[in-house]
Amino acid sequence: MDQLCNQIAKLSLMSGGRVKMPVTIRMCGTGTGTREAAQHSQSLEAWFAHLPGFKVVMPATAKDSKGLLKAAIRDDSPVIFIENRNLYYEKEYVPEEEFIVPLGQGEIVRPGTELTVVAVSYSRHKTLKALEMTKADVELIDPRTVDPLDMPLILDSVAKTGKLLVVHEAPVECGIGAEIVRRVIAEGFDYLDCPPVVLGAKNIPTPFSAPLEDYILPQPEDIADKITALADYRI
Repeated sequence: MDQLCNQIAKLSLMSGGRVKMPVTIRMCGTGTGTREAAQHSQSLEAWFAHLPGFKVVMPATAKDSKGLLKAAIRDDSPVIFIENRNLYYEKEYVPEEEFIVPLGQGEIVRPGTELTVVAVSYSRHKTLKALEMTKADVELIDPRTVDPLDMPLILDSVAKTGKLLVVHEAPVECGIGAEIVRRVIAEGFDYLDCPPVVLGAKNIPTPFSAPLEDYILPQPEDIADKITALADYRI
């Protein structure tokens, strides 16, 4: 952590820009849901996003992993590249040709008009399952990177829907969802028709017990219930 936070993140600024730091730190196996208990089931993206100097990437698909990793390696800034362990069990098509997914560019996974859902990392997959359980017309956004955030994409969506739900597997308290909500309120308060909501893990260390681990995490059913409640909200 000393090398990451005190050296890599800060050296370019402390040298007045004379020293470049084109370093990509690939962090494998973050996240929860694989029954590995508290020390091996954590989501630390907010730690690094809070530290000035880092860019923080969280791909949710195999294709994005390839495109974002290429972009991260070619960037002159230090990049924390966080992969969710559950994605290692997914099989997806990845184009063989050369392509880049720019850092800071989110994706509209599914367009909609009633509610904006920003789903971080593996929550994208859980939210897609949740959408099969609800009739709400949801616009689903995968931010891809949590620092920098694609705020124009998120704000344009909230301006259209008037409602915002952020879903992530990290604890709600002081998580990336709180930062997204803060910026939407600061930059697009007049767009909102109801209070924005963050759905994430409970603020406790991850239990080893499978039923308890599932209980503290947002599951597709929980996401579907929250989507339905927000979509039905009327001023």
